[in-house]
Amino acid sequence: MLDFFTSFSWVELFKAGTVLFAVIDVVGSIPIIIKIKETAGEIHAARTSVVSFFIMVGFLILGESILNLFGVTIESFAVAGSLILFAMALEMILGVKVFRDQVTGKTASVVPLAFPIIAGAGTMTTLVSLKAEYQEINIVLAIIVNVLIVFAVLKLTRRIENLLGEGGIAIIKKVFGIILLAIAIKLFTTNLQALF
Repeated sequence: MLDFFTSFSWVELFKAGTVLFAVIDVVGSIPIIIKIKETAGEIHAARTSVVSFFIMVGFLILGESILNLFGVTIESFAVAGSLILFAMALEMILGVKVFRDQVTGKTASVVPLAFPIIAGAGTMTTLVSLKAEYQEINIVLAIIVNVLIVFAVLKLTRRIENLLGEGGIAIIKKVFGIILLAIAIKLFTTNLQALF
């Protein structure tokens, strides 16, 4: 308990939380969430949030060791994640169907929503970087704050969908599809350079 009070820092919590919020970008992922909801029929907000939390905390603690065990570097992991994001971006922009699997609310809440959209390669790479700068307790608390935000956004998706309407959603899908494509390319090129 004493160790918690000596390690805890509001400044570190704020900084780590802000970085994670920007990387997770759940608000920017609303069009993707709506698209998944259309395909799956429903999304389980609690399941998605809990799975995302355990993936992020698990990767924070064991990430590098697990990847090293399989001989996989953070960079190659990030490149693989960028390819998935690239495919999803193409679906949003071009209106083509890349992922052929029929997903239900239960499976969609885990894949692709919890992973790789929320707790994806970018988030995991960021967690490893944060671990080098901040105390683990502050990063875990930052993860909790962001998971609560994710839960709130997932719960309010239907209201947001009704507020925007079909035309608004279509426009936002295209705009965020281009942004997602740019993020995927940046993640790909940055980590590909590091690989070679």
